Amino acid sequence: MRLIQFESTTGERHVGIVEGERILTVNQASSTRELALAAIAAGRSLQEQVLQQGSQAGPLYAQLLQDGRVLPPLDHVDPAHCLVSGTGLTHLGSASTRDKMHQQKAQDESTMTDTLRMFKWGVEGGKPGSGKVGAQPEWFYKGDGSIVVRPGADFAVPTFAEDAGEEPELVGLYVIGHDGLPYRLGYALGNEFSDHVLERRSYLYLAHSKLRRCAYGPELRLGELPRHLSGFRRIHRAGQVLWEKEFLSGEENMCHSLENLEYHHFKYAQFLRAGDVHVHYFGTATLSFADGIAARPGDTFEIEMSEFGAPLRNGIAAQAEPLAPGAVRAL
Repeated sequence: MRLIQFESTTGERHVGIVEGERILTVNQASSTRELALAAIAAGRSLQEQVLQQGSQAGPLYAQLLQDGRVLPPLDHVDPAHCLVSGTGLTHLGSASTRDKMHQQKAQDESTMTDTLRMFKWGVEGGKPGSGKVGAQPEWFYKGDGSIVVRPGADFAVPTFAEDAGEEPELVGLYVIGHDGLPYRLGYALGNEFSDHVLERRSYLYLAHSKLRRCAYGPELRLGELPRHLSGFRRIHRAGQVLWEKEFLSGEENMCHSLENLEYHHFKYAQFLRAGDVHVHYFGTATLSFADGIAARPGDTFEIEMSEFGAPLRNGIAAQAEPLAPGAVRAL
């Protein structure tokens, strides 16, 4: 089952089931989060809760996308209670990258860069088996729900940004139950959108490079994922495909298990506040930036994977002005 959140022409929120050209509107459901909390309270799966509440014929899906009325598939009424985070160095990448890692294993670890050292730890210990603690991955904070851009909308780029690059990723979507436990609703496609020029200058700038807008959706896929996933990401410019490349994900193409990545996020007690929403990006293997592509305002990103239904598309808007130097006032 795949779910979306959408707005009616009068601005009312709804949850819909993707099934054919016309969305099935879930009865008495204004948010995926409410459905999830009801399912947790009743001891049901999210799919069982949706079926329990029933549905009726709704609007045409294509029209919703065209009108920009599709919302992120999970959010919180208070954006401050939605944490957006991610993990890096989680995917095996190309064969050449793996070969390089095999060569590095024979070397003294002290001669490696921090990036290669952390990647090596993941290759060797990122899949410890169910119920076991594996190697700790790289972790980063992107922001709260206020940085999330709905499917089809543009990413605003600040004037100080040096790059506006896509990162096609799988995203885990979670709600913390009233019992203080994290519940995974399912997965979505995501564009983690970062400043790769800044990050490449120094690894210590990674935290800064991640403080940008992001998007995920348009659909929430319930249940488990195939171990091998293959999709395409594209950059459109002036009505033409400027760049296109396949990307791989799923645990067969990762050096960490999803369970291990989830453990190392939710092991922190501050991430277990009842009712909160968590949006967690699981990393990627390749970027258009690595091929020398520099996206710019007017371009459109497209991320597509058949298992997730409709592609995720987002444009780039004119740059947004940041707070001016000296604008902080003393009280």
